[in-house]
Amino acid sequence: MFIRHRSVRLLVPLVCLLACSALFAADSATRLKPAYRFERSKWIYVHLEGSPADIGYQHGYLLSAEIADGFNAVKFMDTHRTKRDWEFFRQTAKTVIWPKVEPEYQQELKGIAEGLKAKGVAMDLWDVVALNAMEEVPDYYLPWLERQQKGAAAPTAPPPGHCSAFVATGSMTKDHKPVIAHSNWTNFPVGSRWTVVFDIVPTHGYHIIQDGFPGIIVSDDDFGINASGLMVTETTITGFSLFDPNGKPEFSRARKALQYASSIDEYVKIMLDGNNGGYANDWLLADNKTGEVARFELGLKMHKVWRTKDGFFVGANFPSGPEIIKKETDFNPTDMGSSMNARHVRGDQLMDQYKGQIDLAIAQKFLADHYDSYDKKEGPNERSLCGHIAASPRGVPEWNDPPFEPGGAVTSQAADSSMAKNMSFSARAGYPCGESFAAEPYLKEHPEFVWERPVLQDMKGNPWAEFTAGEKQ
Repeated sequence: MFIRHRSVRLLVPLVCLLACSALFAADSATRLKPAYRFERSKWIYVHLEGSPADIGYQHGYLLSAEIADGFNAVKFMDTHRTKRDWEFFRQTAKTVIWPKVEPEYQQELKGIAEGLKAKGVAMDLWDVVALNAMEEVPDYYLPWLERQQKGAAAPTAPPPGHCSAFVATGSMTKDHKPVIAHSNWTNFPVGSRWTVVFDIVPTHGYHIIQDGFPGIIVSDDDFGINASGLMVTETTITGFSLFDPNGKPEFSRARKALQYASSIDEYVKIMLDGNNGGYANDWLLADNKTGEVARFELGLKMHKVWRTKDGFFVGANFPSGPEIIKKETDFNPTDMGSSMNARHVRGDQLMDQYKGQIDLAIAQKFLADHYDSYDKKEGPNERSLCGHIAASPRGVPEWNDPPFEPGGAVTSQAADSSMAKNMSFSARAGYPCGESFAAEPYLKEHPEFVWERPVLQDMKGNPWAEFTAGEKQ
């Protein structure tokens, strides 16, 4: 009798465990039901749909391997360049970033962590939040913190620059409607993994399609389109490192703006609400309903909006407003040999050259351009719109990039008015020109970067591919 009773006592917990496991599996299947993924030309397309928590869960579950890999690259690079251990980033995420994230996106971030846990990935919520803040914590919060701790004269590493871009409309374009284009510039260990197309159908707000990094809720480089006809991209402001720790995180505001804005004015309003200065950008915007385009320059205390229904705006990491340049950056607008100013000149040249002809093909050609406007000759380097910093003997001192640093343009995206109406865009993984980067031959030639070997991978050339919201392979 004793043995029988003992068996029953052991059996009850086992039955409960099996029942709980079955319920968990059923709940997971329900949450995942509307979601799916496929791959095309190096891009991973993921469709996410439902409540914030379910969108996050689908994100974490379907991209678990890519998130773990991307997280490892970000962690490796950021701890090396900042000389701070990962626990610093986790604690900053918990105490500085998280309290200011709006509840909707807190739920989505929790969902990502839950999806990762379900797939056995050893990342928790604070790892996920720190990953989402990978632009603003090391490049904006940390310089601010060091100034607080060491005084205003404390040396700080300048934020790296990102992107070449343009938006055009009216007499500039072939159909007199908006065309938008963008390339993401960053280091190769992180950038070669920035190859996700997110198709997101939230319970509230607009259906959105954007490129992005695995594990991050916003495009973050940035390129996106929403169902209201808003087309969005940006380039980072060089020489800016201000920050307000009491403000809302940039990644949360940028996601909200793309999800909820139906006009340029609404986009600006959302981004200004609680602006913390993190990841300061020149946003290039287009409203496909009205044909209007805009440059929205957002610093910390200062911002400005330029807009037109007949013209263009080029972005190449240069600030535009004289007051913002003077009061919130250390940018030098007279150094025409800098990457930013040289690309600005070249961008304007191409806009003039192709006035009235700009369409998707010209946009792709713009992003792949290798002309150096300063030396006035062809040759891919840090001054060409298709950025090849790895080929530059100068590097980019304004971003603290040494000569031949393995970085530059890592992906590109473009869309015309018809594509935006259908919520689709064209994208190319790797250099916009289609060239390839091979890690081992590069490291043999540049052994000073051998420390990156654990995360540096090949970046093969790929064809342009088109993606449309809601499509299935």
